[in-house]
Amino acid sequence: MAQSDDSRPHDLGARNAQARTPGSPRSQPARGPSPPLLHRYRAVRQATEALTRSLTPEDQLAQSMPDASPTKWHLAHVTWFWETFLLVPHLAGYKPFDPRFHYLFNSYYEALGERQPRPQRGLLTRPSLDDVIAYRAHVDAAMSGLLADGAPALTELIDLGLAHEEQHQELILMDILHLFAQSPLTPAYAPPRNLTPAPAPEPLKFVRFDGGLVPIGHEGPGFAFDNESPRHKVWLEPFELADRLVTNGEWMGFMADGGYRRAELWLSEGWARVQAEGCDAPLYWREDGQGGWADMGLHGLRPIDPAAPVSHVSFYEAEAYAAWAGARLPTEAEWEHAAAGMAVAGNFLGSGRLAPAAPPPGTGLRQMFGDVWAWTRSAYAPYPGFRPAAGAVGEYNGKFMAGQFVLRGGACVTPSGHTRASYRNFFYPQQRWMFSGVRLARDAGPGEGAAVAGDFETDVLAGLSRPQKAIPPKYFYDAAGSALFEQITELPEYYPTRTEVALLREIAPQIAGLISDGAALVEFGSGASVKTRLLLDAAPQLSVYAPIDISRAALDEAAAAIRKDYPELIVAPLLEDFTRALVLPHEAQGRPVTGFFPGSTIGNFTPDEAQAFLARARALLGSGARFLVGIDLVKDPQTLVRAYDDAQGVTAAFNKNLLTRINRELGADFDLDAFAHCAVWNAQDSRIEMHLESLKDQQVRVAGRAVRFAAGETIHTENSCKFTVDGFARLAASAGWTLEARWISPDPAFAVVSLMA
Repeated sequence: MAQSDDSRPHDLGARNAQARTPGSPRSQPARGPSPPLLHRYRAVRQATEALTRSLTPEDQLAQSMPDASPTKWHLAHVTWFWETFLLVPHLAGYKPFDPRFHYLFNSYYEALGERQPRPQRGLLTRPSLDDVIAYRAHVDAAMSGLLADGAPALTELIDLGLAHEEQHQELILMDILHLFAQSPLTPAYAPPRNLTPAPAPEPLKFVRFDGGLVPIGHEGPGFAFDNESPRHKVWLEPFELADRLVTNGEWMGFMADGGYRRAELWLSEGWARVQAEGCDAPLYWREDGQGGWADMGLHGLRPIDPAAPVSHVSFYEAEAYAAWAGARLPTEAEWEHAAAGMAVAGNFLGSGRLAPAAPPPGTGLRQMFGDVWAWTRSAYAPYPGFRPAAGAVGEYNGKFMAGQFVLRGGACVTPSGHTRASYRNFFYPQQRWMFSGVRLARDAGPGEGAAVAGDFETDVLAGLSRPQKAIPPKYFYDAAGSALFEQITELPEYYPTRTEVALLREIAPQIAGLISDGAALVEFGSGASVKTRLLLDAAPQLSVYAPIDISRAALDEAAAAIRKDYPELIVAPLLEDFTRALVLPHEAQGRPVTGFFPGSTIGNFTPDEAQAFLARARALLGSGARFLVGIDLVKDPQTLVRAYDDAQGVTAAFNKNLLTRINRELGADFDLDAFAHCAVWNAQDSRIEMHLESLKDQQVRVAGRAVRFAAGETIHTENSCKFTVDGFARLAASAGWTLEARWISPDPAFAVVSLMA
């Protein structure tokens, strides 16, 4: 939407006032036959006036800051548009309501003459509100005459005027909220609603896009502003986009970690403003006097909803949060490419909510439209080939394309149907009275794999499309797979679990001596079995246990068991792929942290993946953290192969259960009898590999796609790398860790190491 028209010209944006006005992108569903222009005109005008019904005349006069405008001015300015650009040039015999209004309600058009200075709009006690309403009625009556025959030649110009007025509908709500937030009475624009806080959303996940040469910009029939064109191609490196907006609860974690006091997170200009203005929270947040926060919204002052998207933050704040979270803001091209083909649906003004809402349940991209405008890291600049139109309308966009940043998607105060995937909103980086929020992005190298962290279907389809078919081993662990793995750990051939448990039982007191009072134990994978309890029993000084797991069932079971047996311990589970976790649970923040990664699960990664994981774990756990890692050591191949291909066939059932899960969850038709379990020692890469080998030429359907297998072709399901302690220490050092201590069991040798950040 818009800030006041002088500095933020979201106002008259066609290529010219009467000629072509670009249309909506392909991603917006095509509309049916347009209603008569007069009907559309009246609907938009009535919607504007409806926004003022709860306002007093005094409310509509005041101006809270230079960037905002009085409601009365908005009502008059949008009427000035219709009079200036439609009635005067196109309706024979039309007489302006009051010629002086041309000066009072022009916004920023130099070609149309002088105007009331923007910061002084609140001084216009005359004309009265009644006069402005009469002005609107006068213009509406004349427009009815102009549009009586449909005025087909003026359709594009009227589309522009309707879009312009819808922008001011959002501006009215933005500006009124800022005005009411200055009052010690904290008045509500709309009656308070009993909005039940939503449950905490699942941890942030990221959707991968391969990038490449992609088109962006307006295309197709329908209306769009001139800054959305020309359509052109841009090159995008592979990237990942967060599946939802950043929440208030996550923003509180940023604040609790000193986000507003840490200069290293901020751009220089942003840090200078934070210091000068004393910012320590989003614009409308207020401390509630009880150690918590409330938020001033259109429903008045209300407790913060942790699950709702954070709003009213500046570009500088958004950039600082992204740096703190180990991510970045998306570019506008990345955002638009991700939104292409999505329905333009979400929490808009038409919902009546008038506040950002928690993300809906589900997977994949959500909240791309509505709730809050999402900052991008893209400067507001012309697209290649952009040319401003001649005359006053050419001032709409071209002269403002410097010093501002683009926002995308729309907000809870944006009229329904107003925005689209190519829509470019823009504000100055310090501004935050608009409904602005944050969606994170990050770079994704071409070999990183998963299209959606934790997205089973996407990972399976991607893995089965590779020359060497492969599926990530994290998908072994559904309920049946987890139960089979527990059986594996008790097999006589499978030494790692019992060897590691015996070692941990022996060294737990030594490990406990390294753990600080009040520390948090962060476990990568929701073990909560014997290994976890050995540490909890040996180190009663631990205050928080934070298991991280992609399986909600496993996580809930682990958390419940620990809460029952350790009632004094704070249990703070995190539902997330532990290789992608960005932020620790709030309960673990600000404490000494010890990470725990037993079971030699680190061996499931390739060396490059292991290095990347160790680096991410270091970023997650923080400076000064300790990381306890179990590693299986190199030994004779026969012992290794037997451990992964037992005589009872439990490991084979575990491996094939992955196909059962794909059949169940993705509608596949794998014949389990047509695949065989294989375990082989790869001496060159120092790892045991598990595969599922096709016993014949066959075709399998997975999620509606056909996948061909040749006889002897395999699906690579797991690696289990074996290490030397010195080799692992070098790997950890490359990710920023220092080896602090090592403990090694008798044969079959297994090690636990302590790393320091």
